[in-house]
Amino acid sequence: MGDALPRNAELAAQFDLLADLMELEGEDGFRIGAYRRAAAQIRETPSSVAKLALEGRAKELQGIGKTIEEKIVEVTRDGEIHALSKRKAVVPAEVTSFMRLPGLGPKTARRLWKELGITTVEQLRAAAEAQQLRTLGGLGPKSEEKILEALAKPQAAEGPRRVLLGNALPRLRATVEALAAHPAADKVSIAGSARRFRETVRDLDVIATASDPKALLDAFCALPWVVEVAAHGPTKATVVSQEGFRFDLRVVPPESYGNLLQHFTGSKAHNVALREAAVRRGLSVSEYGITEVESGTVHTFATEEEVYAFLGYAWIAPELREDLGELDAARRGELPRLVELADLRGDMHTHTTWSDGKDTLEAMVARAVEKGYEYYVVSDHSQRLRDGRLEQQDAEIDALSGRVPLRILKGVEVNIRANGELDMSDDELETRDWVVASVHHGFDNSPTERVLAAMESPYVDCIGHLTSRRIGKRAPTEIDVERVIEKALETGTFLEINSQPDRLDLTDVHARAAREAGLKLLVDSDGHQLAALDYVELGIGQARRAWLTKDDVLNTRTWKQVERLRKRRAART
Repeated sequence: MGDALPRNAELAAQFDLLADLMELEGEDGFRIGAYRRAAAQIRETPSSVAKLALEGRAKELQGIGKTIEEKIVEVTRDGEIHALSKRKAVVPAEVTSFMRLPGLGPKTARRLWKELGITTVEQLRAAAEAQQLRTLGGLGPKSEEKILEALAKPQAAEGPRRVLLGNALPRLRATVEALAAHPAADKVSIAGSARRFRETVRDLDVIATASDPKALLDAFCALPWVVEVAAHGPTKATVVSQEGFRFDLRVVPPESYGNLLQHFTGSKAHNVALREAAVRRGLSVSEYGITEVESGTVHTFATEEEVYAFLGYAWIAPELREDLGELDAARRGELPRLVELADLRGDMHTHTTWSDGKDTLEAMVARAVEKGYEYYVVSDHSQRLRDGRLEQQDAEIDALSGRVPLRILKGVEVNIRANGELDMSDDELETRDWVVASVHHGFDNSPTERVLAAMESPYVDCIGHLTSRRIGKRAPTEIDVERVIEKALETGTFLEINSQPDRLDLTDVHARAAREAGLKLLVDSDGHQLAALDYVELGIGQARRAWLTKDDVLNTRTWKQVERLRKRRAART
C-alpha cells in the first residue's frame, strides 16, 4: 500500500486548491488560512504525511489538526478531499486560475464568472480584447491591458516546477550530510543553482568523489525519503523525494572533482563565457578537464581554485557566476570581498505574538542572543499595536532588556496607505528606535508615489520588501526602483533585502543597482517565528549575488555606527 500513497506535493496541491475555491466563494478566512498553512507544512515535511495520517500521527505536525488529518485520510482512500470534489463540481476548473492574474483577486474572479459568465482563460482573453471587462465595476482599460499582458506570457507550469531555495537548501544539506557520513564518500558538495543561491531551483545537484562510487550511488538511491529512482548508472543517479524534489548525484574521480564542481555549479552563461575566453587561448573546457587543443594534453584539477587559476582567474564565489562582469574582475584581481553571514550584528525587522508572529518576544530575543547579535529590533505591525498595546509592549521590552546581553530596540512596521500616508501618528513614531514602512495592500495603486511619500517622513528609517513580490504567488509591483533609490539617497532612508524565502526582495539586480548608486542596504529576516530568524542566510546569499561587501550592509555595524548613518534625530523632533 505504501507505493500507492499520495506524495506530499499532491496532498499540498489539493489543500491549496480547496483554499482557492473557498476564497472564490467568499468563505471563512480563518479556515482558508488553516488549509494554506497545512499545505505549506505538508509540502515541507520530508516524510510521508499520508502515512502519518493513516497512523493517526499527522496531528503531531504544526498546523495539522484532527479535521485536516481526516481530509488527508480521505485522499489516501478515495483519491481526493471530499469537500474539494464537491466544490470542483460547482466552480468551473479554469476560474481559479483567474486569481493568479494581476489585479484579479477572488472577489473579482467570482464576479467575472457570475456576472459576465466567463469560465475559461480563452473567454477571459476574448472579453479583455473586446473591452468588455471594463463594464464590471472596479476594472478599467488598464486592468484589461495587464490581463492581456499576463496571458501572453508563457505559463510557469511549463517544464519541471522550480522550488524556493529556502525549501530546497535544508533538503540538500541533509542529503550531503547523509552521503558524507557513508564510508565510501570522500568529498561531497552542493552544486547547481542552489550553490549560487538563486531564489528558486529546479533539480537539486550534488557532486561527490568516492573510493567506491557504486556503493555511494546505491546508498543515495536507498535514502529513506526517496520514493522513486528515476535513473541509476555507474557515475550518476537521479531520485525523487516525497515532496517531489528531484536530486541528481554525480560521482567522479578525485582528480576531476574541481572540474566537475565548477561545471555543474554554473551558471550556463558563466560557463559559456569561460569556455569562449579559453578557446581564444587554444584551450577547451569541459566538466572532465581542460584540454590543450594543439597537444591534446588534458588537465584535471581536484579543486575549483586550481581550475580558475589555470585559466588565469582568481577564484570566483559561486554567487557571482552569472556572466555579469565577474570574469573580467577575476582576471584583474578586482573581485569584491563579499559580505558574510557572520558579519551581521543585528536583525532589524522581526515580529512577535504582539502582532502576527508565532513566538513570544522573550523567545525571539532569546534566539537572537543565541545567534550572537549585539542588537535586535522588534518591529511588530502598527495596526496590531493600537489601544494601548504599543505602551504595553514597551513595558515588556523594558522589563526584558535588563536580563539579556543584547540591546532590544523598540521598532515598528507601519503600513503605507494608498495616499502615501503612514498608519501611525508622528507622536507615536517619534517614540520608536527604528521604523520600517511597507506596502501591504493595494499593490497596484501608485506604489512608486506611495513609497516616495513615505520616505519624506523624518521617522521612516527603512522601506520593507520594496516590490511586494511573493515568488510563485504574486508578481512584483511595477515600481520605479531607480526613482526610489534616488529618493532614498536624498532622504537618508535605507532599503532592505527581505530574507523571507518567497520574498528575497530586493532582487539581486535591484540590490546591485542600489549599491552602485552608493546606498547602504539592510539584510533582515522579517522573521515571524524562531526558525525564521535563520532566513538571513538567504538574504546574505542575495546580497552576495548583488556584489555587496560588508561595508554595503548597514547592519554589519554596531548600533552606534548605525545611528550615525541614519536620519538625524534632530529632524525627528
